[in-house]
Parts: sequence; C-alpha cells; structure tokens
Amino acid sequence: MRFKIDTKEKFTVIQPLESLISANMTAELKNVCLGFLGKDVKNIILNFEKVDTIEVDVPQAIVELQQDFYIASASFVICNIQPTVIKIFEEQDLYHLINQTPSESEAWDIVQMEEIERELLDGDDFNF
Repeated sequence: MRFKIDTKEKFTVIQPLESLISANMTAELKNVCLGFLGKDVKNIILNFEKVDTIEVDVPQAIVELQQDFYIASASFVICNIQPTVIKIFEEQDLYHLINQTPSESEAWDIVQMEEIERELLDGDDFNF
C-alpha cells in the first residue's frame, strides 16, 4: 500500500494513495499509523481523499485504530471521506463513531483544539 506522509508541527497527515482499501491492507494502514504513537508528533490526520471504496472489514478496524490513539492521548481525525466510503461506514452503523471532517484544514483545527484540551486537562493547577 502506498501512502503520502506529511509531518507538521502538531500532527502527521497520512494519505493512502490507493482508491481501494481492502481488509488485507488494513493491517499495513494500522502499522503505519500506530508507528507514530512512539514519536514526538503522534497526532494523525487520515486523509481519505483518494479512497473511493473500502471492504466491509475496514470500518471496524478504523474505529479501533481511532480508539487506540485516544487511549494514548493522541488525536486521530479522518478527512475528505468520499460518499461511497461514508455509505459503508453508515451501513455498519459506525459512521457516528469516527472523528471526521469534510476537509483537511478542518481536521487541523480539531487536532489543535484537542491538543489545547489535553493541555488544560493535564494541568495540575486547578483554582476552585
């Protein structure tokens, strides 16, 4: 599976360059994404702009991948999901579980807001 990877200051954009993501490709996608949890920049934006179909096992794997990131206090946002892919998520009643935005710039905003939220929640200086 081919990817375009672009690392920014607070996040990395991973864009699959394949139009189809099969169940076999899911393991590779997970390995690529999870590899960033051990790095300084661990927030991921998964850009699905070029993906126009996915196999039925993929939505559950993506939901689990997103959960892995939130457990590790990192953001995971999917953007530019094509209508055909949205339909597959909806058929499995999983679309409402993913953190998704229509555009990459909106995904950047989500990651930055979640970073601020984590910084505020991790602070020990509570004034009551």
